[in-house]
Amino acid sequence: MREFTVPPLASASQAGGLADAVFEHAESDPDRVALARKTPDGHWEDVTSAQFRDEVVALAKGLLAQGVRFGDRVGIMCPTRYEWTLFDFALWTVGAQSVPLYPTSSAEQVFWMLHDSSASACMVEHEDHAMTVGSVVGRLPYLKRLWQLDAGALEQLLSDGESIDDDLVERHRLAMTPDQTATIIYTSGTTGRPKGCVISHANLMAECDNVVERYEDAFHSKRGDEAATLLFLPLAHVFGRMVEVAAIRGRVKLGHQPKLAASALLPDLKSFKPTFILAVPYIFEKVFAAARRRAEADGKSGPFEKAVEIAVRYAEAVEEKAFGIGTGPSASLRMQHQFFDKLVYSKVRGAMGGRVRHAMSGGSAMERRLGLFFRGAGVTIYEGYGLTESTAAATANPPERTRYGTVGQPIPGTTVYIADDGEIWLRGGQIFNGYLGDPKATDLVLRDGWLATGDLGTLDDDGYLTITGRKKEILVTSGGKTVSPVWLEDRVRGHPLVAQCIVVGDDRPYVAALVTLDPEAVSHWLTMRGKPEMAASELVRDPDLETEIRRAVVAANTTVSQAESIRTFRILAAQFSEEHGLLTPSLKLKRKAIEQAYAVEVEALYHA
Repeated sequence: MREFTVPPLASASQAGGLADAVFEHAESDPDRVALARKTPDGHWEDVTSAQFRDEVVALAKGLLAQGVRFGDRVGIMCPTRYEWTLFDFALWTVGAQSVPLYPTSSAEQVFWMLHDSSASACMVEHEDHAMTVGSVVGRLPYLKRLWQLDAGALEQLLSDGESIDDDLVERHRLAMTPDQTATIIYTSGTTGRPKGCVISHANLMAECDNVVERYEDAFHSKRGDEAATLLFLPLAHVFGRMVEVAAIRGRVKLGHQPKLAASALLPDLKSFKPTFILAVPYIFEKVFAAARRRAEADGKSGPFEKAVEIAVRYAEAVEEKAFGIGTGPSASLRMQHQFFDKLVYSKVRGAMGGRVRHAMSGGSAMERRLGLFFRGAGVTIYEGYGLTESTAAATANPPERTRYGTVGQPIPGTTVYIADDGEIWLRGGQIFNGYLGDPKATDLVLRDGWLATGDLGTLDDDGYLTITGRKKEILVTSGGKTVSPVWLEDRVRGHPLVAQCIVVGDDRPYVAALVTLDPEAVSHWLTMRGKPEMAASELVRDPDLETEIRRAVVAANTTVSQAESIRTFRILAAQFSEEHGLLTPSLKLKRKAIEQAYAVEVEALYHA
């Protein structure tokens, strides 16, 4: 199949902006709990629709008092937290545009984004962020205000706004139209300098309203309960912003968690108890790996692996029935599944708060077997696909017919087309308006209403999309063999000891790989085998560890031809990190940067 369309479920907004939902909800259901914020003592404090509206208005007045005007752009540089959402909706209330900055951005990255967007103000979280902005402020002639949250900036803004009349805020809000720009989101820059994606209010409305309509039933743990989600994705990333806006517009209770690390996230999942989460595969991998390590430490490795097998078989049977090619789980399989639900699956759900029954995954590919395991464990994960340029999700698996290993069908209102060279093209109301100040780059990706994504994929007969690679990342060996590295990397990364894998081989005689290790998994592996803790430089030469990683490579190689297989690999002593410029903030590999940083190691792969 070359093209597949799903009609929209939500009608396009003809007037107003994103902030209107805050005011409408406060009017129609003022006492509904709209958000929850964490207090200094670690408890969750509810925020009603009316209370959030009042805080948005108060902050909007403060922004006006300090000179923010209709159409101004304002940078936001902080982790995922309640105040970011408050600022977003206050800015949209007065017709301003937010420019999200990753809190880990370097001074030069901050300079580029604030300069390129002509931002007139910037909100940061703490002194380190303020110093980063301060180090380049001399080159930012348009930047007039810098607010620091932990230095009382929010309180000062609220105080300054007391002199502003509510009617002025209302006039600004009523002047908004859907076609106006809501935010400038910069691409992660895996292949060069970040480009500012111009996202309109209409783009976010089309994206979020159709997602909410399609998945509303999946937001709940059970029929009739309160829908709640904990947002822990970076709000500087389009996926996080989509979750924020969809939760507010879809009346889903929203909490914020600033750290993506499992050690910080899992306790908040347990205390917040979301009914639905949106995450990247890394989170689900960590939950699964932690459950496996716990079982091994308790001497229950055998039962756990049996539980995994039963979960996968159960989910496969459910999947086959949904597509009309099977009768569903047998009586024997249902009994075994019920047995392991109490022993294993309930604990996996408990690690995510106990109420999660559905989740959405994006940002990178999820291994089919992992998705099947979670489905069998009682958490259905809808894998999806999208870009900053498509305002997050363009496809996602439908709730009633999830096909694991694919990224699903187009979300309502979207068309997917596969070009002659296999490139994925997208069309829909959520497709961005172009790159800020860069018509040449815009013309390269926007073609007669279609977004040429640069990704490669296939559509099956039911309209399900499978990602097969990225045009710019395809390797061509010196023998002329074309190789998609992502396919191999994902499969090597499926081994519990592997943190990251990058496949190399462009203009080389064969394919090879660099592999990094997961410290927690390795520490557990050493303990279970009675080995002492050892330095990283010594660990990477351990023959038993090398054997384990070789198994992962051999397993990956079984999925490709011999010419595409990984011939040799090297284990690295340190992980690729964002701090060293080797990962994007959304954890994608910066291939060129990694190959440059590890040029010696790459050369050694071909001159052993």
